[in-house]
Amino acid sequence: MTEDAKNAGKGERIAKRMARAGVCSRREAEVMILEGRVKVDNKLIITPATLVTDDMMITVDGKPIDKAERTRVWRYHKPRGLLTTNRDPQGRATIYDNLPKSLPRVISVGRLDYNSEGLLLLTNDGGVARKLELPETGWARRYRVRAFGTLTPDQVEKLARGMTVEGVRYGAIETAIDRQQGGNVWLTMSLSEGKNREIRKVLEAIGLRVSRLIRVAYGPFQLGRLEPGEVEEVPGKILADQLGLDKKDVHVPRAKELAGRANATPGPALGPDATLKRPAAKTPMPKAYRVEQPNPVARAAKNQQAAKFVGGKPGAKPIAAKSGVKKPAAKKPNADRRR
Repeated sequence: MTEDAKNAGKGERIAKRMARAGVCSRREAEVMILEGRVKVDNKLIITPATLVTDDMMITVDGKPIDKAERTRVWRYHKPRGLLTTNRDPQGRATIYDNLPKSLPRVISVGRLDYNSEGLLLLTNDGGVARKLELPETGWARRYRVRAFGTLTPDQVEKLARGMTVEGVRYGAIETAIDRQQGGNVWLTMSLSEGKNREIRKVLEAIGLRVSRLIRVAYGPFQLGRLEPGEVEEVPGKILADQLGLDKKDVHVPRAKELAGRANATPGPALGPDATLKRPAAKTPMPKAYRVEQPNPVARAAKNQQAAKFVGGKPGAKPIAAKSGVKKPAAKKPNADRRR
């Protein structure tokens, strides 16, 4: 029997309630409690095992926390040059300086470093954030990587077996070589742990220097066509299905909320000459997007085939007949023409 089942009807642990209210993660809530910063009904709490109910007032540093909200998750395209933190002692810009003011208090699921870009999940539920960060979820993080140097098949196998760099063990990384462009190589890399600067460190250890790193997927959630700085909320039904949550516990965004986005700075596609293709707009949030390289040969063949017919049917009238332009009459042979 799970802990939540045991506590059914008695309330829930205060750390979980604080996480659901978007105050912090469960682990951070436990630290706050041990530091003597949390009170329930004006009484100091000394243990994270305290159970609370909806009618109790919880305060942190003397300020009441919000009521527990339904779980919400957003996809955010983090631009380069932003830190994934609430504040920076050096005064550098953070993602929270870039997010739209209409968003509630959110927590990032994992991090992307200052010079990395791409998909970053945001949520108002600290418990969900912690759950999605754990390697036990089995969710792969997929990246497009541009690095200076050349990657050999032997090095690809070495990455697949896992590596130890400066005493730190890194797990298996699936790597595909997309293209070699001059002195740079474009790679697609997939891993499940996501340790601090993992891709940069393992590639540096085998002689490659990363110049661009873009996260394109986090488990089933895709970057898609979000421009740098844009935010889109994940529909409640998809969220419930992917996280195994009860549909009553997830937020169903309204049309205005789905339309809310941060000011975006148009950016390039995911790689040289790459274009993004997404399903029809009627799909609320596609589960996957495809990255397709232009194929001029296939496009030319398709255009040549289409030029044979009008309306896609053999035997259709020529375009000239539809537009009122008459074809010149064929010349009749001259019977009086002398040989």
